[in-house]
Amino acid sequence: MEYHEAVNFLFDLRRFQVKPGTESIRRLLSHLGDPHEGVSFVQVAGSNGKGSTARMVDAMLRESGAHVGLYTSPHFDDVRERIRVDGRKIPKSALSSFVAEAKPYLVERAADGEPLTFFETVTALALWYFDRAGVDVAVLEVGMGGELDATSAVDPVASAVTNVSLEHTAVLGDTVAEIAKTKAAVAPADAPLVTGTTGEALSVIREEAGDVLTVGDADADSDADVRVSYGGRVNHQEAAVTVETDAETLDVRIPLLGAYQARNAGIAVSLARQVRPDIDAEAIHRGLRNAHWPGRFEVMGTEPTVVLDGAHNPDACAQVATVLDEFDYDDLHLVYGAMHDKDHGEMVGALPEVASVVTCKADISRGEDPEILSSVFERLDGPAVETGGAVAAALDRARARADPDDCVLVVGSLYVVAEARTTWTRAVVPKTHRTLDDARRTLDRANVADAAERSERAKRAVNRTVHTRVQRRQARVLREELLSVGGDCAVSGHEFGGELVDVVLTGTLDQFERLTAALEDRPYALAGVAAEIRETLDIEAADAREDDERGAGDASDAGHDDYPWDDGTAVMGILNVTPNSFHDGGEFYDIDDAVEQARAMVDAGVDIIDVGGESTRPGADEVPVDEEIRRVAPVIEAIADLDVLVSVDTRKAAVGAAALDAGADILNDVTGLEDPEMRFLAAERGAPVIVMHSIDAPVVPDREIDYDDVVEDVIDELTELVLLAEKAGIPRRNLIVDPGLGFGKSKAENFELLGRTDEFAALGCPILVGHSHKSMFSLVGEEPGDNLAATVAGTAIAADRGADIVRVHDVPENVAAVNVALASRDPSRFEADAERED
Repeated sequence: MEYHEAVNFLFDLRRFQVKPGTESIRRLLSHLGDPHEGVSFVQVAGSNGKGSTARMVDAMLRESGAHVGLYTSPHFDDVRERIRVDGRKIPKSALSSFVAEAKPYLVERAADGEPLTFFETVTALALWYFDRAGVDVAVLEVGMGGELDATSAVDPVASAVTNVSLEHTAVLGDTVAEIAKTKAAVAPADAPLVTGTTGEALSVIREEAGDVLTVGDADADSDADVRVSYGGRVNHQEAAVTVETDAETLDVRIPLLGAYQARNAGIAVSLARQVRPDIDAEAIHRGLRNAHWPGRFEVMGTEPTVVLDGAHNPDACAQVATVLDEFDYDDLHLVYGAMHDKDHGEMVGALPEVASVVTCKADISRGEDPEILSSVFERLDGPAVETGGAVAAALDRARARADPDDCVLVVGSLYVVAEARTTWTRAVVPKTHRTLDDARRTLDRANVADAAERSERAKRAVNRTVHTRVQRRQARVLREELLSVGGDCAVSGHEFGGELVDVVLTGTLDQFERLTAALEDRPYALAGVAAEIRETLDIEAADAREDDERGAGDASDAGHDDYPWDDGTAVMGILNVTPNSFHDGGEFYDIDDAVEQARAMVDAGVDIIDVGGESTRPGADEVPVDEEIRRVAPVIEAIADLDVLVSVDTRKAAVGAAALDAGADILNDVTGLEDPEMRFLAAERGAPVIVMHSIDAPVVPDREIDYDDVVEDVIDELTELVLLAEKAGIPRRNLIVDPGLGFGKSKAENFELLGRTDEFAALGCPILVGHSHKSMFSLVGEEPGDNLAATVAGTAIAADRGADIVRVHDVPENVAAVNVALASRDPSRFEADAERED
């Protein structure tokens, strides 16, 4: 079964109405062999905050070393977001396998008049996949209520009810007491039910569950078993929280702003302790600080401050207003879109005073008409109200009218926030098709439905080709406009609104130029898509060409440092000051030997020297911070005056800070900012930072990772890491992405990454390729660990495919390889030097 067929089948189940109860999903699980019976589960219920709490539990358990599944809802633009293992989305291949196995049963049940719903089926998919992935524990966000929710097909080892308010009254009951009773049913058999409820709801939960562990505000509920305090935000991304029990006090930071998140953090810590009683304080600290939860008061940037929050009821809007009180801003500019079944008047009334409003509608049938939303605001005195259309276009309008000291807030619905977020997350991936097979593979990966259509289109896909994901209504216009100028546009077989669809656009540069010009005047925020296509294919807009002709130029880089990778591929030389690195361990452990090697690299033409004091080879022990600083800082200080940039290869922010103090220029983090302080360090110091995609560091050699398409999966995961760094204040030109060859990929997948290096241009960042002497070359018969010829060949390929930096051990040979690759594209850059030598 192809992926688009599986997804279409799942979404077709949305036509069946919700039926409270677990009988249907239990029968499906029995049909599948009861995959849930071998997995430990944590269940998180509540009227609000359950998703944030589940994410915090997941993050802490992962930091403790557990293999963790996470099931949440809803998703933003890909149904696979709901089901994750160790932070990675369920592969398309696994989703397709599940539907192929379950579909006959599901069709039979529907024919008998007992169909399963979308949520029931996707919940079963999650439980099935967690068993298949062999997780140690899985964290489940309850969908609605508790007792009759599909997630209650499991017997949890730990559970929580975050809070209780009136919600889904037609199903759960008309009173807080009735709703609390159904939520209390998630209580585990052998552990106290953790809860942040108070008053009547707490009384009912105590009566139903018996043994409870209460979490409350330290000031208002001193009798609670776990007491929390909110210390306010410490920067534009994080807040300080104190979690206190009779046995310990934890002062932590969380990337979720708002006093209500403190209670969620206390609940999450209690659940993590129940699952892993020996979890240490460091795992709790790092886990909570890495518990990023998109669309929940997510600060996307400053000057102006831009906030995305999926608040979709009056209580949630009131909480947003409270958090906004922690920020200093002049005027508030609102982008508002919501579903038609919401109380817009109450929601708007809960928000702070606004200076301007742009209403909008998400690409979903339940979305309210922007004109109706505008009428709600027009009843208020003061704000300038503009009726918009597409979310991204409304966001552009609000940002354009905001001054640097203002705030732009996107609010009203997670669907609206999801569309706004694509402004930062959409990747337009350039494709190079050297053969028809290359073109066919691109169309296959984009889930283009018809095999004959794929074959025919492949013949036309040998010009410029890009692959991206857009709304279906945007895809229709893209296809219409590109076909009209002689190009081609293939669209994935997804049939349901609300999901982004894949598009593969093919044409000449002239055709793309005409396409992007035509999109400027089309609806649905397609002007923004046009800008991203132009940037990817290096096409200038007409007004930019006019500026060039007038000599106006582009001032965007004014005042920035020039980097060696700005003008072709730079060579980074590896200088390991360790006793055990995989290729040159111990060779430069002595400081004098290290400095001598650095000088030799400079003489050979190196651009950057990367100093590392800890090995990431398989089985390597972690080096304490003080020892790692002792190794790298003196070497960096000794070579800082050489005419090259110096980087430090470390995964610890404390080591990075010491290295920058000693004279380093660049941070090279092999764990992709796993240390939450690293991104703030880079932002504060203005240092470029290398963000690598890695599954484990040190490398776990026998661990198998499922990728649908290793390149596009890595791009997808790096997109969120790049966004995380940008939100911390690091400009994109200071972000360098490393696909992570050798870190959680097979040998064949490493070659796939190398061969498709150019596709990482979709991230809009310089690209580093680190392939030197790696075991991947044994695939082609080379000896592991000593394969200079293969490394040099890999360098030439990387440089030819657009790598901005190659990281290597052997500088002279690899500098020559880079120069040959650059000269093959532009010999003139070397002609002046050659004439001087003559």
